[in-house]
Amino acid sequence: MDIYSLAKPLLFQLDAEVAHDLTLKSLKFAQTAGLLHLYPSPIICESRTVMGITFPNAVGLAAGLDKNGAVIDAMASLGFGFIEIGTITPRPQPGNPKPRLFRVKQAQGIINRFGFNNLGVDHLIANVKAAQYKGVLGINIGKNFDTPMENAVDDYLICMQKVYAHATYITVNISSPNTKNLRALQEKTALSQLLMTLKAEQTKLADQHGRYVPITLKIAPDLALEQVNEIADLLLEHRIDGVIATNTTLSREPVEGMEHAEESGGLSGAPVRDKSTLVISQLSQRLQGALPIIGVGGILTGADAVEKIAVGASLVQVYSGLIYKGPQLVRDICKSLG
Repeated sequence: MDIYSLAKPLLFQLDAEVAHDLTLKSLKFAQTAGLLHLYPSPIICESRTVMGITFPNAVGLAAGLDKNGAVIDAMASLGFGFIEIGTITPRPQPGNPKPRLFRVKQAQGIINRFGFNNLGVDHLIANVKAAQYKGVLGINIGKNFDTPMENAVDDYLICMQKVYAHATYITVNISSPNTKNLRALQEKTALSQLLMTLKAEQTKLADQHGRYVPITLKIAPDLALEQVNEIADLLLEHRIDGVIATNTTLSREPVEGMEHAEESGGLSGAPVRDKSTLVISQLSQRLQGALPIIGVGGILTGADAVEKIAVGASLVQVYSGLIYKGPQLVRDICKSLG
């Protein structure tokens, strides 16, 4: 039995956000005290080259768990092939009022309405600089809640300019359901304008820094086939490097009648698995291998990860699965993917 299996019953007695914060603090303490070597290293699994980046393995930490990059080294010790931190915004913001994180235990789901609570991009960069980790680091960027939608692109540009030198790749988050109207950026005209602007900035920054940092777009699972195809076409048109599918869902169909199911926010974990897999499959059919897909949503077993890869994902990420299964999940996925 691993440490997390022992701690989980106690953590699940606590409010979900209190448990989340306590877990991060414990990881930080273990990191500082040099205790992380006590956790068994994951099995070595096959490296993959995606977007011109060599990933030591195909299992990544999804954005949202370590918003501020506070426990990068601790997360690295769990054996992830890559780590994505954020979502970060130009200015610090507290996020939505608490309580804002809920477990739907019956379905192994989580509902959150955090609202991009974070300490701002400058704080995140200081944490990245202080970390020992030299592996693949994704930085996920968003907009401040009070930036008008017509100026949203400015927030993405500010974050992109600041994180470019420190990121292996940058993720543009336009799919969180917890920042008002953010998902409107997935609509064709708005998205085309955003991608065109960010691509031009990427070209400029690549010249300035002498290195090319790929951009990925993170999309929602609540998209009709026509919208998925539109987004895929725009990704190709604007030469975006990859797509992350998917974020959390607004649907409550899989958890109807369960405790906390009526809470507002994005639903993740096992209940989003099938929606996410469907979007990956639709993207894959439209993109025909022209750009890679990172699959995320409802991965709680090695078999779930295998399914995402089978329908077209090149890499996978986990977040809610870690809450329910613990760090052992990384090993299980690695073992299943080989």
